[in-house]
Amino acid sequence: MQRENLNDLQAFVLVARERSFTRAAAHLGVSRSALSHAMSALEARLGVRLLTRTTRSVSTTDAGERLLETLAPRLDEIEAELASLMLLRDKPAGSVRITAHDHAVVTALWPRLKSLLHDYPDIRVELSVDYALTDIAAHRFDAGVRVGDQVDKDMIAVRIGPDFQMAVAASPDYLAGRKIPLTPRDLTTHRCINLRLPTHGGLYAWDFEKGGESINVRVDGQTIFNNTFLMLQAALDGMGLAYVPFDLIEPHIQAGRLVPVLQKWWPTLPGYHLYYAHRRQLSPALSLVIDTLRFDR
Repeated sequence: MQRENLNDLQAFVLVARERSFTRAAAHLGVSRSALSHAMSALEARLGVRLLTRTTRSVSTTDAGERLLETLAPRLDEIEAELASLMLLRDKPAGSVRITAHDHAVVTALWPRLKSLLHDYPDIRVELSVDYALTDIAAHRFDAGVRVGDQVDKDMIAVRIGPDFQMAVAASPDYLAGRKIPLTPRDLTTHRCINLRLPTHGGLYAWDFEKGGESINVRVDGQTIFNNTFLMLQAALDGMGLAYVPFDLIEPHIQAGRLVPVLQKWWPTLPGYHLYYAHRRQLSPALSLVIDTLRFDR
């Protein structure tokens, strides 16, 4: 195999792991057609089919699975060794990929990472906004963020933010002439702004708690988003009740643009945690990012 074809082998591993030319091409920063052509050329040079293509998915053939099992660990070892060489540099360098949802990025990640990036110009950070409970190993992220510290046994969780409260509010225009909800169950008679979860394609059920009682309510309405800030904007535009973190709506409540409801039922969540794979040696860039984000430092 010619040396210049190492890129094709790396691309094959990514396609096989993602089971999608579209997602793999997005990761590589190339077009789907260019990636498909490169894989066809690789198969032609090897003289064996590696991938089975359908209109909806991509899977490995027996030969492709054999190559993946042999090749992927070796490429991972090369990446790990290159990362370890960064220890010899005077300043940390390297790339760190983190998956998190929008509120975590805005409140817990970006405020501290922006100063880190200013101080360490050789560090690159990619923040991917996603509400899914992402398998960071399968999708080749260095770390992920979720509420609380409940993660898989082979992961380490580090708190990066304080506990926070979820809240419900609507605009004065929406509430005018309507009965204010007094219990979470009253929300079923109101127009609510929903959040679509990507994991199973369902709508998020709103959680509430009071005096040791917990309840979740499935609400309905005209609008569905997969972005917290768009949900907030829809509430400001009078489209109904929104269920979002309190820190986002507090300034709008103080300014009179939103009216809070069900305050006694607002739940408190256990703060954002950064989770990453248990490794003997972290890359210098990831170690620095973890230390920068650590909440209890």
